[in-house]
Amino acid sequence: MSTTHQIGWKTAAAIVVSNMIGTGIFTTLGFQLSDITNTYSIFLLWIIGGILALFGAFCYAELGSYFKGNGGDYIYLKETYHPIFGYLVSWISLIIGFSAPVALAALAMSKYLSAFNYTFGNGFATAVIFIVAAALSFSLKTSSRFHNFFTFIKIAFIIVLIILGVGLSGSDAGNSLEFSSSWQDEIMLPAFATSLVFVTYSYTGWNSASYIAGEIKDVQKNLPKALIVGTVFVTVSYLLVNFIMLKHAPVNQLAGKEDVMGEAARNMLGVGFGKIVNIFIALQLIATISGYLWVGSRLTQAFAKENHLWRPLAVNNKKGIPVRAIFAHAMIASVIILTGSFKEIFVYTAFILQLFASLSISTVFFLKKSQRKIFKSNIFYIFPAVFLLFSIYILYFTLIHNPKESIIGLGIVVFGLILYVIDRKFFKKPAE
Repeated sequence: MSTTHQIGWKTAAAIVVSNMIGTGIFTTLGFQLSDITNTYSIFLLWIIGGILALFGAFCYAELGSYFKGNGGDYIYLKETYHPIFGYLVSWISLIIGFSAPVALAALAMSKYLSAFNYTFGNGFATAVIFIVAAALSFSLKTSSRFHNFFTFIKIAFIIVLIILGVGLSGSDAGNSLEFSSSWQDEIMLPAFATSLVFVTYSYTGWNSASYIAGEIKDVQKNLPKALIVGTVFVTVSYLLVNFIMLKHAPVNQLAGKEDVMGEAARNMLGVGFGKIVNIFIALQLIATISGYLWVGSRLTQAFAKENHLWRPLAVNNKKGIPVRAIFAHAMIASVIILTGSFKEIFVYTAFILQLFASLSISTVFFLKKSQRKIFKSNIFYIFPAVFLLFSIYILYFTLIHNPKESIIGLGIVVFGLILYVIDRKFFKKPAE
């Protein structure tokens, strides 16, 4: 690929940031506060999530540098284990990994904009998805400008929000800050583990730049830089945003709600300011939708090139943009919007993404020391080991306490297995 059609580490980092900061951080605290209320416990959840994301980013930096080209997990699993794993992770990415987060972001936009006493329903969410898909369909240059513009809004909004939230004194409504020793009991609760599934979803995106390694200049240098800078920035931002929400709203105002930042913002500077914050949360979610459609379409294209059932999705337009794949994700996201509640979609998405992220991370154990480009010491193996141990912990408790959502997710995996059999049985490659 010509370097004129490649992106630098800043755009790659912008994709990481925009894919990570979005739906999760502005919706999940309410779910956590239903069971976990100690501030130390909440912070620990987000610190663990940040460490896992960073360790995962280290692993993906090695994998992305070794397995050059677009594709991410598809390439790692197909080349390391068996083509069936590559097929499944691509199927999951098509349905859950990139389409479900687009649906969740669009639903969250509708929820936050509903503060204006007008119901922004599923039709609005669907329209936003297709408008963003159209904006990404012209050229890589246009896509970069569109994406970077809304990512700039996202980052600027987060920084201003943090400055205001930390600087302003607490409101008369009270706060949710609790610095007692009860955290020692809370971290032993099953609810702590299930809360981690919300947190790990909120960090989903730390691996996004690795999917488009083929579009990054000097990938061995710029991919690790983009992954690490993006992940560290997001971790610090998440801790501060959670502190702001806890500082400016009591537990009973936040627990069980999705638009938690809007609730806190109204307490900070009044109803008018709360509505302004809601608008900016909605605008920054455009960058989330853009990031998932951009990256997801590249993964789907790499997948489609090697599997007959999906071959039509591999087609580029004249500018080299996988337009069919972009709109396939947009259509699937629109269908997902109609299939379940926000929390239900959230849980089965987070559960399956954690499962397949764990499979992908495990492939680094097959890289020889001489094949690693970044971390030469064997201390490197601490990163995947810690990631996988926490993943088992999270997956186990999610399956036990959210069996319906977990089974929905596993059902989608099984359907992918059926499609794999059909693809291989009825679309056999001609004998050479």
